Amino acid sequence: MVTKRIKVYGIVQGVGFRPTVSRHAASLGIKGSVANLGPYVEIYAQGEEDTVDEFIRKIKEEPPKRAVILKTDVKLVEKEDYDSFNIIESGKTSGEIFVSPDIAICDECLDELFDKNNKRYLHPFINCTCCGPRLTILDALPYDRERTSMKEFPMCPACEKEYHDPDTRRYDAQPVCCNDCGPEVFILDDPDNRKGRDAITYVRKVLAEGGVAAIKGIGGFHLACNAYDDDAVKRLRSLKNRPFKPFAVMMKNREEVLKNCYIEEYQESILTGHQKPIMLLKRKAGSEIAASVAPENPMVGVMLPYAPVQSLLFDYDDGIDMPSCLVMTSGNLSGLPICRNDDDARKEIASYCDVILTHNRKIRVRADDSVMDFFDGKPYMIRRSRGYAPLPFMMTKPFGGTVIAYGGELKNTFCVAVNNLMYPSSYIGDLTDLKGKNALIESTQRMCTLLEAEPFYAVCDLHPTYNSSAAAEESGLPLIRVQHHYAHILSCMAENDYTGDCIGISLDGTGYGTDGTIWGGEVLKCSLDGFERLGHIRPFLHTGGDVASREGFRIAISMLIDIYGDDAEAKAQSLGLVRKGNFKTYKAMHDNRINTAVSTSCGRLFDAASAILGIRYEQSFEGEAATSLEFKALEFSGQEFAAPGLIEGDVITTDKIISRLVSGMENGEDISKLAYEFHYLLAKGVAQMAMEKSGDIRTVALSGGCYQNKLLTKLTRDELTKNGYNVLIHSMVPPNDGGIALGQALYGINKINSLNK
Repeated sequence: MVTKRIKVYGIVQGVGFRPTVSRHAASLGIKGSVANLGPYVEIYAQGEEDTVDEFIRKIKEEPPKRAVILKTDVKLVEKEDYDSFNIIESGKTSGEIFVSPDIAICDECLDELFDKNNKRYLHPFINCTCCGPRLTILDALPYDRERTSMKEFPMCPACEKEYHDPDTRRYDAQPVCCNDCGPEVFILDDPDNRKGRDAITYVRKVLAEGGVAAIKGIGGFHLACNAYDDDAVKRLRSLKNRPFKPFAVMMKNREEVLKNCYIEEYQESILTGHQKPIMLLKRKAGSEIAASVAPENPMVGVMLPYAPVQSLLFDYDDGIDMPSCLVMTSGNLSGLPICRNDDDARKEIASYCDVILTHNRKIRVRADDSVMDFFDGKPYMIRRSRGYAPLPFMMTKPFGGTVIAYGGELKNTFCVAVNNLMYPSSYIGDLTDLKGKNALIESTQRMCTLLEAEPFYAVCDLHPTYNSSAAAEESGLPLIRVQHHYAHILSCMAENDYTGDCIGISLDGTGYGTDGTIWGGEVLKCSLDGFERLGHIRPFLHTGGDVASREGFRIAISMLIDIYGDDAEAKAQSLGLVRKGNFKTYKAMHDNRINTAVSTSCGRLFDAASAILGIRYEQSFEGEAATSLEFKALEFSGQEFAAPGLIEGDVITTDKIISRLVSGMENGEDISKLAYEFHYLLAKGVAQMAMEKSGDIRTVALSGGCYQNKLLTKLTRDELTKNGYNVLIHSMVPPNDGGIALGQALYGINKINSLNK
């Protein structure tokens, strides 16, 4: 007889790990115990050595469906004889901590939800050990009911019996509940006090008749309407003042997705898996989805129901004929954090909808939906949030200490680094006002509590007026500041667990440069210790201040003045660029540096190109002009183009690319061909600069919001790989500003380790 202690690290809380271990022990006659100690599950296994080893194999190879084992530690120990195998009370200890993301409803619970003979028939909060809320209801670790928002709902005798019975699917399931003892849905501020069944039926009726409903889910509120009803979608657009930005949709089931969209084999498991992100899928020509869901966009963002109440919106025994596809967009003011409680909903989104369906289970942590694109058969994340955060990235290089990185101003996330583990947060949003900043501060404090982390330093952007930087300053911690585009490259390095020197191509919107100008089209020599700016796109005047980021024709006019001088006015007029005011006003602003700044922003370069080609002169949301330019380029079959003289010293001559577009338009060339040529020449230019400046370095990292553009990513990568370079790209971390906190955290943790040497 031997006794072995097994420590299992990873996502082993809130996924039914202890009950599964108990079942494995029973099947093999193992005696001992299993306990949740916060950072890990600790198991004592006593039996014949071969049997104990088989038990350990089963733990590793047959864990619960939703568990993620990152490492195990096995040690032979001396222990008294056990007479049984028990799940013992959770305890707490220090060490690595892994917090489970929220888990979509599992197939077994979905079957029970619609089984008239089941006690949880149509229960909006059905869950088991394999599914349900985790991060969003969690107050503290270890993950037990008394440390979640479910503590307010005592279990009924039937649920309590299941909770303690190792033969049930809800053995030790912390959010377990039923129609008799769980939370309740209701209509907010309803004079008729509709709740439960009456509330769901009423909301279904509103949606079926073309109305708009706000619905509280697991991580916040959504705004919903019939995605097959163009009038309903247009009304929601009007109410939310969102003229063109695509809406995400939720479809009833996989079959409905197949009717409307193309699904590749590698996307299937993610579509139906336990994270259920919004996935960008190509719309079929015969799709019934309203054109206004994603205007002039060949792709549509699709997800399946992941919360029980969402499934009930599609299926209920009330006789209402419901659409099988609903718009399901974040319930918030544009760009701000998603609403998570009733007060938020009243203040911010009540005017957008006809009814608000809420519930009385508190959301502790916001978790907006993750948004995923695909590149070369792999995920290419746009927004990493629900279902993925706060799963950590583990660096092979050993680090010690703790820092917290506050991210950027747009698409904000933060990241806590504890030793060699980097924990990126759920999506916060744009920090354009006090609500965003306060949400960031509250979320960082809660995450540090969950991770039992006490940061030594706060890491933030160089920009002096970012709200994220202000939040870092208010933390009271010593500050480490990191240049924006360098942080982008570091985030790509962190995701790829790469800690050597590399050349970073960071193509982005705008970021504060070390020289006080606006950067955004950069080639950098990077290490964990710092960077050197090797090159950049041709600087231009960013004319018009913040409005220029919405009106790309202003940037285009400014570039034409630089390139063509006295001939610029005629060219601007012929290209239809003088949209507001007159050319002389724009030239006076340019020449006299009125409300202008020097810029190398690649994002604004895209906006100018889109305007010159007549694709988008201005935009109603960030990236509209650039994505429209990419879609137009993808209409062209592609070829190689002449690319003479793209490098002059440390400058990529993007002015020549712009003049090529102008001459092409003057010659009446195909716009899709010119759009493709723009991508091709830009990729060629930045790749050539990287190669010319690389010296002995043979690794190049691509990051920044412009590399959300898959055509640009492919063209840049292919140019580098055919010349023998190793290219690092993103996958599960967005290349946009939603990823820079990870890079900031890596820099910060390396910095404090260097200081302590």
